[in-house]
Order: sequence, then C-alpha cells, then structure tokens
Amino acid sequence: MTAATSTIDRRTGGPSTLVARVMRRNSWTVALFAALALLLIFTKAISPAYGASGLESLAKAALPVAFAAVAQAVVVISGGVDLSIGPMMALTNVIAARLMAGGSDQLAVGVVISVLLIGVLLGVVNGTLAVITRVPDIVVTLAMSFVWSGAALLVLGSPGGSAAGWLKSLIEGSIVVPGFSSALVVLVVFVAIVWIPIERSRFGLSIYAVGSDRLAAFRSGVPVARTRIGAYAVAGLFSGAGGLALTMATGIGTPIPGPYTLLGIAAVVLGGVSLAGGRGGLVGPLVAVFILRLVRTDLTFLGVNQNYTTVVEGAIMVVVVMVGAYLTLRRART
Repeated sequence: MTAATSTIDRRTGGPSTLVARVMRRNSWTVALFAALALLLIFTKAISPAYGASGLESLAKAALPVAFAAVAQAVVVISGGVDLSIGPMMALTNVIAARLMAGGSDQLAVGVVISVLLIGVLLGVVNGTLAVITRVPDIVVTLAMSFVWSGAALLVLGSPGGSAAGWLKSLIEGSIVVPGFSSALVVLVVFVAIVWIPIERSRFGLSIYAVGSDRLAAFRSGVPVARTRIGAYAVAGLFSGAGGLALTMATGIGTPIPGPYTLLGIAAVVLGGVSLAGGRGGLVGPLVAVFILRLVRTDLTFLGVNQNYTTVVEGAIMVVVVMVGAYLTLRRART
C-alpha cells in the first residue's frame, strides 16, 4: 500500500474502518444476533433432532409476533405507543378469513390488498384521535383496543372462515435450502419493501425527529401532526399484515386478540428501540422476536410445565420493559 493510499484510507475509511463503524453504531443489534446464535446452539444441544423443520416452525410461529413488533416499533420511534395492535390484528384476521371463505384465488388477492388498506385506515383513526384530542397515546389506543376487539366479534362471533390455499402455502416449507423458511422470506421482503423507502425519505426523518423532540421538530418546520398520523398508519399497515399472517398460519379467523401487543412491546424494548422515541430501528425488534420464541421452544424441550413457561415468559417481558424504562429515564436525565 502506498503512502497516498494509506492517507486516503485514513481520511475516508477503508472497508475495515467502515465495518467497525457499522458494528459500533449497531452494537446492540449485533449482540442480539450473537445471542440468537447461542440460543440456536443451545437448542441443538438439548434437542439434537432440531433442524430445518424446527427452524421452519419457529419462523412460522414468530411471523405474527414479528409484524406486531415492527408495527409497535414504528409508533415508539415516533414518540408514541399503540396498545391496540393485537385487536387490530384480530380484526383484520377475521375480515380476511370471512371474506375468503368459499371464495376464489382471484378474490383472495383483492381481499389481501383490502385488508392491508383497512389496517392503514385503522392506524389513521388511532393517530388522528391522538392528535385531535391531545390525550396521551397510551390512553387513546387503550380505548381503541376495546373498539377494535368489539368490531372483530361483530365480524366473526366465533373462530371460523378460511384462507386461500395459495396464501397458506406462502409460509409453508423452505426456499432454496432446508431451514431457510418461506415465512422468514415473506417477513423480510414485506418489511423491507415498506420500511426501507420510508426510512430513507423525508417522512422517515420526520418520524425520528418527532420522536426525538416534538417541539424542536415543530420549530424546524416538520409537520408533527401529519407525521404522527403517518406513523400510526404505517403501524396499521404492519398490523394488517400481522392479521393476514394469522390467517395464513391458522387457516381461520379468531376474533379474540392474542398477546401480540405485549409481545410486540417486549420485542421492541429488547430490540434496542428507546421508549422515549427517536432511537432504534426494525432489525433489532425482529431478532428479539425470534429470541423470545426460541426461549419458549427451549423451555418446552427441557420439559418445563406449560404454566411455568408462561410465567417465565412474563417475567422476561417485565424485566425487559423495566430495564428499557430505566435506560430511557437515565438517558433523559443525562
């Protein structure tokens, strides 16, 4: 290497410098990937038969939770919180299942698009109410969670409906190599298509600015109200995708919301998204979802009673949320 090249590398940073910079900037996400790898090794050690089929089942089970986590992450980054994500998923799930029942594959395509648009609409309603009433987001979305839950029961009073065959097959099996789950591909492709253009746009910068300091963002000319509503709309889109994921995974609609709201919040905090807003991304929460699901799988392999498994999961979520809240308060004081 010549002296001139060495000087350029010091000024612009060579490949090794760039990698080191990325590693430092995303140290928490890197640590989560390492933790996931260790958990996979531990799972293989306690259950030698765990392989490609196990990874496929893991991805399929984690798919709805993953969509709930990314939906919550977008809202939290914008400085809010959405306690109605689980009910929105239930509502879109039953709408999809009821409309697809006895329908053709062509009809199912229209249903998928319609359900995603309904999810956006639900998010817009949440965001608009929070902006107009100026009531804290947590109160507005808690109230709306009852509205969406009731609406889900009106659409489908009990589990029923069906899903198109091609839709269910999207998350079955693997692609290219065994263990490379189709469900994981669906998740990554959908999140990338939606989030990457948003994150790199002015709207994405506005989401981070509003979440970081709402007053400073307003003084800088950022349309705070529209940005908050937009963030909820994106969360609604991901919630609609989560509802479709439930339909694909179960083949029916279930009007009773699952624990997706709480699981999403736990994954968001574990994934490194600041509860104060303005910090974090979507990769960390996605990895956190798989960590939480794998912990449950390992407890099952170890023969832990199902009731104790639920207690352990709840304890993990409580600790994660408490630690996240503590770090947020500590950062605010400094």
